[in-house]
Amino acid sequence: MSNPPIMPALPRVSQYGVAPGYVTKRAAELPDVTSVMLTELYPDSPDVIYPGVEDVSVIRKHTLRALKNVTMDMIRPEQSVNICASHHGFTLLGGASYAEMLKAVRDEIEDRTGCGNIRLRAGVGLRFRETEEYIKSFGLDEYFGKGKAKGVAPIDEGIPIKTEIGTLYGIKSVYDADWIVHAHNSDVREVHFHRQVDRAVKPFGMSYARIETRSTYHQNLGPRGANFTARAIFASDFVQSKFAFSAFLGMSPAGVIGVDADNDLYALNDRLTIAGCRYYGKIMTLLGEVDECIAVLDFPCPVPYVFAAGVIYANFVGANTDLFDLDMALPAYTWYTEAFYGKNGPLLESIPPVNPSIKMCVHNYAWGGYPSAFFSEQIPTLVVGEEQAAVMERDSQNVEYMAHAMISKNLDSAVRFARAVSGTDKIIIFDGAVGGINVSAPLAGLLRERAPEVSSRVDGELLPKWLRQRGIDPMTALG
Repeated sequence: MSNPPIMPALPRVSQYGVAPGYVTKRAAELPDVTSVMLTELYPDSPDVIYPGVEDVSVIRKHTLRALKNVTMDMIRPEQSVNICASHHGFTLLGGASYAEMLKAVRDEIEDRTGCGNIRLRAGVGLRFRETEEYIKSFGLDEYFGKGKAKGVAPIDEGIPIKTEIGTLYGIKSVYDADWIVHAHNSDVREVHFHRQVDRAVKPFGMSYARIETRSTYHQNLGPRGANFTARAIFASDFVQSKFAFSAFLGMSPAGVIGVDADNDLYALNDRLTIAGCRYYGKIMTLLGEVDECIAVLDFPCPVPYVFAAGVIYANFVGANTDLFDLDMALPAYTWYTEAFYGKNGPLLESIPPVNPSIKMCVHNYAWGGYPSAFFSEQIPTLVVGEEQAAVMERDSQNVEYMAHAMISKNLDSAVRFARAVSGTDKIIIFDGAVGGINVSAPLAGLLRERAPEVSSRVDGELLPKWLRQRGIDPMTALG
C-alpha cells in the first residue's frame, strides 16, 4: 500500500527565514517518499472540519455556534475590547483558519454588544516582528481598522500585576482595554514545557507577559514548575476585572475539529486537557516507536516548531520518553534542561538523552529567531544551501548553530549523504503536511505495523493514567 506524498505547507515570506525562491525543492518531492494518513493509522481519529469539503468559512460558522454559549453582557457599547491572540495559531494549516476565528469573534462582539472599539493584540515569543507579518498577510490590519491590530512583544512596555505569589509583569498594551478576550488554539505544541497542565491558561504567562515573567517559566523554575505563574496572573484581581471570555480553535493532529468558547477558562481548560491527551497521545506515542530515522525540516517556522502529523520537532526530540506522563520529571529538551547538557549529552542522570532514533537531521527549510544551537549540537545536522546557513549565522540567537552543522549544496545530496552515514532509509519529514505524515516507504511500513498496538496501549493504559495524573476521572471524561 503506497500513498502519494501530501503537499507540504508553502514557504512564507518572513524576515526570519530565507526568501521562498531559495527553497528550490521540497522533501516531499524526494524519491521513495510516501504518506500515511492519520485516519489510516487511527480510524477513531476525530472528524475534521477544516481542511475539508467546505472552505475556511466553516470556521466562522463553528465560531459563531460556540459563541452562542458565551455571555457578553458585561461589554457596553462605549467600552473597548482587546482580542488577545498568539503567533502560534498562525502556523496551523497556513494560518487562515485561526485568522478566520479572530475575525468571527470580533464581528460577534460588535453585533451583540454594539461595541465598536475592538482591537487585536497578537503576542509573540522571541521573533518580535512575526505577528506584524501575520497581521498584514491576513489583512487583519484592515479588517480591525486603522491602528487597531497590533503585534506585541515581550520587550514592550510592561504593567505590574499583583498576584498571590507576588508582582508579575504583563504587556501593557494587552491590558489597555476595558475587556480582554482570550483567543487561542488547543494544539499541544510545547508539551515538553507545559506537559498538558493548564494549557489553556499558559498564554497569560507567555504571549501576554513581559520577558521577565516568561523567563521565570523557561529558565528560573523550568518545565511544569512554572505552570502556576500563568494561573497566578490569570487569577489576579486585575486580570479577572478585565476578562470577558475565551475562544479556542480546536485542533487534532489531522486538522481543525471545531471551536470551543466559554466565560469559564478553567472549564475550557479541562476540556482541552482531555482532548489534548486523547487526540495527540496516540501519534506522539507512535513516534516514540520509531527505532531509527533521518529527520528533514521543511516548514516555515523555527527549528523546534516545524510540524509532522501535528507534532513539533521539539517533541520528537523527546519522543524516547512519554511527555504526557507526569511521573517523568524532565524531558530531554527544554531551555531549562539545556543548561545541564555537555557536548556528550546530559550531565545529570535525571535528564534523559535526546531521542537516539534521530540519526541525522537535514535542515531543508526552517527559520531562525529562536535559540536552536542545542539541536545541531546534539544531532548531526546538514543545512541545505548557503542561504539557509546565512539565515542562522546572522541570527543573534543562533550564532553557534552552524558551528555544529555542515552545509550541503542541495537537498538530494544532503539526503544521500545522510543515508550513507546513518545507515538508515527511514525518513520523517516535518513539513506541515495536512491530514497525514510524509515519510519514506520503510518508515511508513513501521508506522502501520506499530499503530494498532499503540492505539490499544493508549486507550487501555496510558490515557487513563494521564487523565488521573491531572485530577480527571477517566470514567467521567471518556464515557
